[in-house]
Amino acid sequence: MLHERANRLTRFELEVMDVLWNLGSASIREIHEKIPEKNRPAFTTVQTMIRRLEEKGVVRQTKQIGNAHIFEPTITRQAVHRGLIDDLLDLLGGSARPLIAHLADAGKLNLDDVRALESLLSKKKEGKKTTRHRLRKS
Repeated sequence: MLHERANRLTRFELEVMDVLWNLGSASIREIHEKIPEKNRPAFTTVQTMIRRLEEKGVVRQTKQIGNAHIFEPTITRQAVHRGLIDDLLDLLGGSARPLIAHLADAGKLNLDDVRALESLLSKKKEGKKTTRHRLRKS
């Protein structure tokens, strides 16, 4: 359920989460100050956003120091990114090929990326062979 809620983060919520992931834990004021000045909304907007993120279960208040509430993420950046990518792949019919083709056409995928991907897939394949072999022995 947390995975579903994390997938529904808006662009601004992701920007706020990015600040919080970088800081680890922070007050609303600290988060507000770390948002780039040209995009920085009012303090109360960030405060509202943190409360919404808290309702979604992706941040939690860990303590209070004076009047400042300290928040931390309850989900990792990687988990959110995986959820977003899974949603995108669902929209593409489950195939990664259109995404990979677009990345290559846009110049955002290079030969080093492809080699790293090949290595990852090779390791994953080897891991499955090892698991199957262990299961047959049992």
